[in-house]
Amino acid sequence: MKKVVLGLATAGLVLSAAVTAFASPVKGGIPALTSDGIAFTEGRYKFNRPGTNHGAFEWRGVLTDVLSGDGHNVYVEAKVEGHDWLRYYGKQRRSVRLHKSNWDGAQRYTGNARLRACRDRGSLHPDNCAPEQIYSYNWDRG
Repeated sequence: MKKVVLGLATAGLVLSAAVTAFASPVKGGIPALTSDGIAFTEGRYKFNRPGTNHGAFEWRGVLTDVLSGDGHNVYVEAKVEGHDWLRYYGKQRRSVRLHKSNWDGAQRYTGNARLRACRDRGSLHPDNCAPEQIYSYNWDRG
């Protein structure tokens, strides 16, 4: 009888550990994204598990207009699952905390995301951007 109870307890622990591992979101840090006039710092990201926050790619950080006298604004762009870039503007001459979630409504979870920080130099000059960061997680493999 003791062996049966011990066997059931062991099986329960193994299964609960597997469920907990799948249920946990995938988290990480975003390196500082800098270029002329912009800085995105204190960045963190999270791939939410299926069923939580739309299975979104969730990110946060501080976007700073480093060259406050140049008259240009700064922004962060995020792209998930091959969709177009979504732009989130900061404020000129300031730092702004951003906390956003991006997802594809046709899918249970997000597995691919891109992030970049740029300075909007107007229509006559190309924007300058920090190197693009690419994040991915294969939920099917865990």
